Amino acid sequence: MAAQLSGVWLNSPTVSLAGNLLHFRHSRSPSASLPAAHPSTTAPTIQIVGGKNMGWNGMENSKLDIDPGEFDWVELEADICHWTKALRPVQWYPGHIGKTEKELKDQLKLMDVVIEVRDARIPLATSHPQMDLWLGNRKRIIVLNREDMISASDRNAWASYYARQGTKVIFANGQLGMGSLKLTRLAKALADGVNIKRKSKGLLPRPVRAGIVGYPNVGKSSLINRLLKRRMCPAAPRPGVTRELKWVRFGKDLELLDSPGIIPMRINDQSAAIKLAICDDIGERSYDFSEVAAILVQILARLPAVGNKALYNRYKIEADGRAGRNFVEKLALKLFNGDTHQAAFRILSDFRKGRFGWSALERPSN
Repeated sequence: MAAQLSGVWLNSPTVSLAGNLLHFRHSRSPSASLPAAHPSTTAPTIQIVGGKNMGWNGMENSKLDIDPGEFDWVELEADICHWTKALRPVQWYPGHIGKTEKELKDQLKLMDVVIEVRDARIPLATSHPQMDLWLGNRKRIIVLNREDMISASDRNAWASYYARQGTKVIFANGQLGMGSLKLTRLAKALADGVNIKRKSKGLLPRPVRAGIVGYPNVGKSSLINRLLKRRMCPAAPRPGVTRELKWVRFGKDLELLDSPGIIPMRINDQSAAIKLAICDDIGERSYDFSEVAAILVQILARLPAVGNKALYNRYKIEADGRAGRNFVEKLALKLFNGDTHQAAFRILSDFRKGRFGWSALERPSN
């Protein structure tokens, strides 16, 4: 495997991913703060090459025809990790997040149950590395939002994983309200002991307090609005819309805390960062569209549910065994007079709109 940077080939050792993919993801830890990266006016010349089964290194594309049941998600994760090494790091930490994080930690002490919302396409990448530490023994429900954007087999794989872990999980669609009623019932059931204790102390019952937390743009506010059946919290399909904590009442026996998206001050796992960019769960100023789209093309070519056929059917451009950047450049010449930014934006938009079919970018390892 190698990466070409400004015409110079940089050889990199093969990335191996020992052990469980989930351990690999959750071993992330934040480090000292660095300034957020901003896109430069001149994009670097980067050719992303790698992946033992990719076909980008000159191997026949027929090797991409993999049985979905035998697909190696750990190997894909290792390849994504390798591809990102030649790229500018993706970092995004708006000023309001630091203040929000401090306030949220204080509010957590008041919560009976925490509802952590994640993107169903990337449940691991949208899991905050400090969340377990913050919550301690507090009861938690994981909501995998945008369940309509993954396949039935993706859903079954994650449902089985969380069942084995003994974790309460709900699949939801915040836009349509699917899973919202089940979520309220589960939150009340988990916190049922609160008022039993209060009654034993001679205190009056109070509403169950549930905090909704998660990364930016995973659908927290949309989920609350669907629960309340009215627009109480600002929501839009971009990161950073919610900027302050807000308690809202749901009926007489449930209070919900809507919080801004929280993200690590520094994202050490750049494989996760690229997936956040692909799924529009991080600010656009933090990444180069052409680089992210090139990685996405290489991921899609690997996925059994997508592959080169779906890319060809969409753009009528052959994935000719080269880097994903070459594919972006060909699309730019074909549709956008050579503008690679517009071509990259089209590829990312097509993925987000399901033009290649709905598929997760992560699966739990077997």
